[in-house]
Amino acid sequence: MVQNFKLLLVGLASTIFASPIYGAGPPAFLLAGDSTTAIQNAAKTGGGWGNGFISTLQNGAGGINYGHNGATTVSFVSGGDWANVLASVAKYKSAYTTFVTIQFGHNDQKAKANISVAEYMTNLQNMAEDVVAAGATPILVTPISRRKFSSSGGVAQDLAVQANATISVAQSIGAFYIDLNRASTDYINDIGATNAETYNLTPTDFTHMNPAASVVFGNMVSELIGKSVGSALGFDIKTYTTPNATIAKDIASGTYIFPSGFGTLSSNTLPA
Repeated sequence: MVQNFKLLLVGLASTIFASPIYGAGPPAFLLAGDSTTAIQNAAKTGGGWGNGFISTLQNGAGGINYGHNGATTVSFVSGGDWANVLASVAKYKSAYTTFVTIQFGHNDQKAKANISVAEYMTNLQNMAEDVVAAGATPILVTPISRRKFSSSGGVAQDLAVQANATISVAQSIGAFYIDLNRASTDYINDIGATNAETYNLTPTDFTHMNPAASVVFGNMVSELIGKSVGSALGFDIKTYTTPNATIAKDIASGTYIFPSGFGTLSSNTLPA
């Protein structure tokens, strides 16, 4: 009886997390994460895929990039960023079908953060539950790969623990997720170390991304969401997450690309 009840709860949780919460309009994406999601700032202390992803949104969809340099699953909440994300859920959920992407791990793994893998997983689950309670749908995102190569020649798998933990959380609660770590690792391996370095924010920064790289990996995120989430929503999310066809083709074939002429990338395309 107890075991059956536990199975019922697991099934109920899976239904809750996998069933999108619909608003009256197109998707709104609120991006929660660290500097590998955040905007490219003038000080060149951070920059991620977020704005590049927002640039792929079409047909009335929009997004806001809440990525914060140096953030962990703890500091993003304690510092007030998470409250801002949830406030935006409340603001937009009636007019949009609202999603919150959640990508952490780069800073959680550092010894000085003092965050165990178990705590990291609990924090991710709590954030996903907060999103559902607020009236939106969470999408867990495994941390994008660094572009540092190991002595063996391949990309160093130094975020594998956090990536696997993120997937485990998503699967355990039935939440949507995309494996950005795997996709970015595969692509960086395909194009090689020399080409990958052109995506660095500064010459020795193998973590953060310049604007061209934000476009590349933002398009990758858009493609992944279209494939992983789109079929489960009752409407085609790929109508709204629309990666550039050339970039998507080059990523799929492992062909190096350095986009140009994309203009200024916006961190907020939702109405005030």
